[in-house]
Amino acid sequence: MPVDQIKDIVDYGVIGLLLFLSFITFMFAIERALFYRSIKVENYTHKNALELDLTKRLPTIASIGSNAPYIGLLGTVLAIILTFYIIGSNQDTVNPGEIMKHLALALKATAAGLVVAIPATVLYNALITVVDRKLAAWEIARDEGRLV
Repeated sequence: MPVDQIKDIVDYGVIGLLLFLSFITFMFAIERALFYRSIKVENYTHKNALELDLTKRLPTIASIGSNAPYIGLLGTVLAIILTFYIIGSNQDTVNPGEIMKHLALALKATAAGLVVAIPATVLYNALITVVDRKLAAWEIARDEGRLV
């Protein structure tokens, strides 16, 4: 298999995986936001049952936020390795501009990883704040005797 095809597979594979993870993050965040809007904490008689419902899918968002930069970094490292291989194979006809272009393009995977990780982390923190508030509201309702 030619090196250029491997480079394309690495580039598109990493970027595709990061796009997929971004899609999952936003779909889960939207689902959670809609669920939080509709939930009535007074309907829960046990705090752990409420917490289980509130935290569903949050670990996935947290995992995406913490691992997306590493996926991007992996793509960058693989692309740089392939760039060095191309340079080594074509020592007689190496153009410095081409080298810089390949190295710059290799960094796009790291940037994509950060573009996925930052919103995922922000969304996770926002959602976990809502969870904490809902759990506090349940405790207040319990103390006031408003639980069903």
